[in-house]
Amino acid sequence: MNLSYNRCMKRKTSITLSSDVLAKIDRLAGVKLSRSAVIEHILRLHFQQRSRREIHARDLKLINAAAAHLNSEAEDVLTCQALKD
Repeated sequence: MNLSYNRCMKRKTSITLSSDVLAKIDRLAGVKLSRSAVIEHILRLHFQQRSRREIHARDLKLINAAAAHLNSEAEDVLTCQALKD
């Protein structure tokens, strides 16, 4: 896990975690990282992935909207060609 120290203002908070989750965090942290660093890294990854999913969903909606329009135009062209034959 590549965690670089971010010099932005940090705020202290308190959370309650299940012992099994805390054990996994401790394993990830090892002796070099703090629990806070591991949790912050995991949350940042989660937020990035969520943002990407939202962007992909928006893009897919735009692509599908354009595809419907293009498919409609193609159908019109094919209909015109069929009528000429």
